[in-house]
Amino acid sequence: MKYTFDIVGISPVLQFFNHQQQNVQKPLYLAVEYLGTHICTLDAFIETVEPVTAKWGWDLDQVVDTVIQFWVNHSDSIQYWKARLSDAGQNNLVVARLADITALQAEFETLLDKNGY
Repeated sequence: MKYTFDIVGISPVLQFFNHQQQNVQKPLYLAVEYLGTHICTLDAFIETVEPVTAKWGWDLDQVVDTVIQFWVNHSDSIQYWKARLSDAGQNNLVVARLADITALQAEFETLLDKNGY
């Protein structure tokens, strides 16, 4: 299985929590997770992926390697999101998306279908 990881934005804690509660009802075949942390560091995101891998039966080593590869290859993006998190203040999280590629493609197709594209 192949995974993807990307930082997608900054969110107020309460809004992120509400989003996560709504995702509990998401179909199990849509293995896409949104992860939030108060600090934008590699270690913080690795800590957030560990419980998710058990939920979906993902290979922890492959998922961690995906996060590390993102960190190695996207330093400009990481610095940008660190700055935005700092600008946003303490009651906010930096949010990342972790998914298996097939599930992410299915989620995008669902979004396009809903919007009539």
